[in-house]
Parts: sequence; structure tokens; C-alpha cells
Amino acid sequence: MLRILMVSILLLLTAVSVLLVALAGPGLWVAVAIFAALLILAISDATQKKHSILRNYPVIGHLRYAFEYIRPELQQYFIERNYDGRPFDRDTRSLIYERAKGTNQEQAFGTERDVNAVGYEYLVHSTTPKEPPVHAPTVRIGGPDCTQPYEMALLNVSAMSFGALSANAILALNKGAAMGGFAHDTGEGGLSEYHLRNGGDIVWEIGSGYFGARTKDGDFDPAMFAEKAANPSVKCLSLKLSQGAKPGIGGVLPAGKVTAEIAKARSVPEGVKCVSPAAHKVFSTPRELIQFMATMRGLAQGKPVGFKLCVGSRKDVLAMCKAMISEGITPDFIIVDGSEGGTGAAPMEYEDHVGTPLTEGLMLVHNALVGTGLRDRIRVGAAGKVATGTDIVKRIIQGADYTNAARAMMMATGCIQSQRCHTNHCPVGVATQDPHRARALDVESKSVRVQLFQEATVNEALRMMASMGTAGPDELTPLMLRRRIGHMNTQSYAELYSWLSPGELLAQAPDHWAEDWANADADSFAAQRGRNGRTLL
Repeated sequence: MLRILMVSILLLLTAVSVLLVALAGPGLWVAVAIFAALLILAISDATQKKHSILRNYPVIGHLRYAFEYIRPELQQYFIERNYDGRPFDRDTRSLIYERAKGTNQEQAFGTERDVNAVGYEYLVHSTTPKEPPVHAPTVRIGGPDCTQPYEMALLNVSAMSFGALSANAILALNKGAAMGGFAHDTGEGGLSEYHLRNGGDIVWEIGSGYFGARTKDGDFDPAMFAEKAANPSVKCLSLKLSQGAKPGIGGVLPAGKVTAEIAKARSVPEGVKCVSPAAHKVFSTPRELIQFMATMRGLAQGKPVGFKLCVGSRKDVLAMCKAMISEGITPDFIIVDGSEGGTGAAPMEYEDHVGTPLTEGLMLVHNALVGTGLRDRIRVGAAGKVATGTDIVKRIIQGADYTNAARAMMMATGCIQSQRCHTNHCPVGVATQDPHRARALDVESKSVRVQLFQEATVNEALRMMASMGTAGPDELTPLMLRRRIGHMNTQSYAELYSWLSPGELLAQAPDHWAEDWANADADSFAAQRGRNGRTLL
């Protein structure tokens, strides 16, 4: 590893310089002093626990912090162009790091946004603002068929698997969730010991590979699922239909990354390529999906169950709603994952061109549930590049009850968005299964940062809601979020979009919903038609 190599080289250089002093005279004592000082610095960097970069890259890691110090110009060039690619913008990234560290988050000289640009959005404040609540509100997850409801925080850890993330990253996220009283979604990679060790509240996600609850043939194993779902740390069960980064395809974990620990968590053979199929085996129609929700809830002894999806066809969403009405069964929650989300590796063209962005997907699901009279039974979560208090407020206005963050939580644990997640060479030990690299991530200090980030972000969201004249999330309306649609005018979300009233689709579907509502079938997901008119199954 680099830290061992760096210490060894400096130790050798120091020894050589001392030898040269003995042979050539005292004129080389300056070199001895320099190399000895660097050796001490290298040892200090490699053994400290505050900075992951310095633990893995002693001495040379200080260059990164030097660029941070002389920002914005050089940091902008070096960090964003050479490391980040398509990251959060500089202000958002700085805000995440500062909140995680519990430091000052104010900025001089006003906004750096172009408020006159088309597409710029802003929240409408009140002339009579209120004081924010002392305690952050929670959202009760649990419909009429749920016997063990859960109080969900406004911001939680979104789905990231053990395997994609290191054991230390999972431990830090979960301990932060335990300290802060919010939930930690496991991702589809199984329920590992690292998710359970620190006692944080768990949303156990089951994907199409049924990892952690699968038979040897890759089918869903009800007995294994029931046994693990009974763990008191498991508060909710989530079935992943699709994810924002790569909707419509499954994932592959190369054989070399399937260690003994990962094999145990996923119930797969060690050292064998682990494939997550594109489609589920347990259902093929909307009705079968909703029936499986009831099966999951029964196996989980009445705990909340739901599903996550990146929205595709509106007819598919409406077909699910029709199946819920027909069967009299509803999930307790639906998590809408935006196509702009994603923390690990995904095909570039899927990242850029497949899936519905969070704003449109979230409003579609919300309106479909409202229009079918189901909204009061089902809570809606929003995930997809959520990072700030503003994001929380906007997503609630657009139809969410709560939010999940993945990338921002990774950054709270020390991620620098180096975009090497798929290489196993994460420089800070967050997205790697290399134990030497993962060692750099100190669980104790990073768990505190996760907790501080979540708390500060939720508090800022509540302060913004109070500035808007509301007492909390329940009083937010589409009138309070505006978008510039031209150089001369803006419109609120109430004007930009149509919002269905409760039961409107059941009574008389409006014209712009009527065709999709009529064609939605509880026993068939929407077929796509080719250019020649043939139905593509």
C-alpha cells in the first residue's frame, strides 16, 4: 500500500542522508532535517483517524487540502475537472462537508446562482414567518394492514449495498442513523452483520436477486426472509423494482469482489460472479406484485412493506393502482427513485438517457395515488440527488412525505466523488472491498459526521418551512415553489402542473389522464408498440 511505501521511502532517505552526513560532512544536515520531518508527517498521517485521504496517501494527500484552502479557482479546476466529472456543484459539495463537520455554513456576497436563468426555481417566503419546531416531525409508515408502523425521519440513508460500500462505510452510516434516529436502507445486497451491529433502524431492501433471502436456484426463500425480517432492527421491508441509475437492468458483482462476507450476506457462492436479474421471478403482473406485498407483510409479522421504482410508463403506475383497488391491498410506502440518482457504477447511457427524473416521477406517483383515492394509505419517499434542506422542501411540495439521500451520505462519510467506485480503488475507503483502503475510514468519527449532516439538513429544511409561514411539512403547497419559465415571468408549481383531486380518476378521468387510465390493466404491465404497430412483449 502507498502509506507503507511512503513511510519506507522516507525512512530510507532519512537513513541515507544521515550516512552521507557521516561521510561528507555536516553540510547535509538540512537534508536530514527535511526527510526526518517528512517521515514524522507520514507516520502521523498514516495513524491519524480524522482524514481518510491522509491515512491512505500520507504526505502527498496534503496537496488536496492545499487546493481546498486556496479555493475557489484552483480547487474548482483540480477537484472538479480531475476528480468529480458530474458531481454536485461546488456550493452543494461544500455545504455537505461543512454540515458533516458541524462547521459554519454561511456565505458572503449573496447568491452565485443566475436567478434570471430560465429554469431557476425558488421557494416563496412569508411576510409573517414562524419559528421552526423544537423537535423534527416524523412520518408514520403503516397503512391499515400494518400492525408495526414505523416513524420515518424526513431525511434517511438511501439504498446502498454492502459490496458496493465497504464494511466500515456501512458501520458508519448505520451508527450515524442510530445516533440520529433516522433509517438506513440496506440496498439490494443483503442484510449483513454490519447493518445490525450498531442497532440503527433498517429498511431491508429485496431486489430481483433476492439476496439474503434466496434459494440456491435464485428464487425467493420465504422462510429465510421471515427469519431475518423478524430482527428488531428491521423496521421496514422494501421490494426494489428498479433504480434510478440504471432502470431496467440488474447489477453484476465480479467474482473477485464476492468475498466470504459478501457471499454470506447475499446467500450466494463465494468467488462466483453475482448477478442481479433485470426482472423479478415472484411477479409478472401488477396484480401479482400487489399480492406479493401482502405476502411480504405477512412474513414480516405486520411490519411496513413497500416498493421502490424509477418511474417508466404512466400506464404501469396506474395499473398498479388498479390492482391495489381490485385486491384491496396497498403497500405501506412507495419510494420514487429519480433517474438523476445513483452512487455506484452504471452504464453511461443509462445514467444519462433512461428513466424518469425525480420531479416528474414523484408528481406522477403522487397524483396517481390521489386520483385513485389511495394517497392517505400510502406514504411516498423521494430519492435522487437529495442533499440539502431545499431539496427536502421541494420534494415534499412535489408530493413526497419524506426523502432519502445516498450520495450526500457517502460524502458525509468522507467520499470525495473520485468516481472510482467500480474499480475497487476508492481513495478514501468508502466504495471498496480492499481492506487496506477501507481501513482509512474511521467508523467512530465518520458516524458522527453522518449524524451531524442529517440533523443540520433537516433543521435547515424546517427553518425554511417556517420562513415560508408554515408550521411544518403538512402545510406546504405547490403555490410555494416557483420556476422561471421566461425572462419576463415565473409560475408556481400549482400553475405549471395539473394536480388531481382525491378520487378524480375513479369519478371522471380528466382528458390528459383518460387514455392512460382506460388502457391501464391490473393484469398486465404496459406493452410498448414498435414503429409497425406490433405489440412488443
